[in-house]
Amino acid sequence: MAELGAGLVELGVRRPQRADAARNFDALLAAAREVFAEQGADASLEDVARRAGVGIGTLYRNFPTRRDLVERLYIGEVADLCATAREVADLPPWEALAGWLDRFVGYIATKQAIKEALSAGSPVFAACRAEMYGAGTPLFDRAQAAGEVRADLCFDDLVKLLAGITSVSFADDAQRDRVVAVALDGVRTSR
Repeated sequence: MAELGAGLVELGVRRPQRADAARNFDALLAAAREVFAEQGADASLEDVARRAGVGIGTLYRNFPTRRDLVERLYIGEVADLCATAREVADLPPWEALAGWLDRFVGYIATKQAIKEALSAGSPVFAACRAEMYGAGTPLFDRAQAAGEVRADLCFDDLVKLLAGITSVSFADDAQRDRVVAVALDGVRTSR
């Protein structure tokens, strides 16, 4: 999982320093990501602990409440999304934006799975949104300045377009990827 951005570092449960505790913490987050993606945010925390290979007591020591786990999972997803923006920043403008958008589609899938567990007015949501927009907007602006993205589009339009597309069910990932590719063809000015 990526290092948390400055705006996210004060939010959520902190990762333990001890190596064994940190491994358990990371295993719990990875398991929660999988279990919530499969079963939704109401999935059993016992299933999360079992998949992580730890006891339920270890889960509760790290995440005293379900909300703590969900928030930390969400913060981690945003941190990964922001790290992807840094990783692709030196690519040509369209490739950088498309690379980041590919990761963004995965982020949306996780967000859909846990959105019921967090309120829209949550300070975590506000901070995460600011971090995500701060990471993606420069990539969008650079691609638009290079003439690769329609001039009549803003970053928020693109976010809403992809969020809308990925909020529906697809037969499989390949179908989702085809639909996203068609949408991005409509965003791009040159092919």
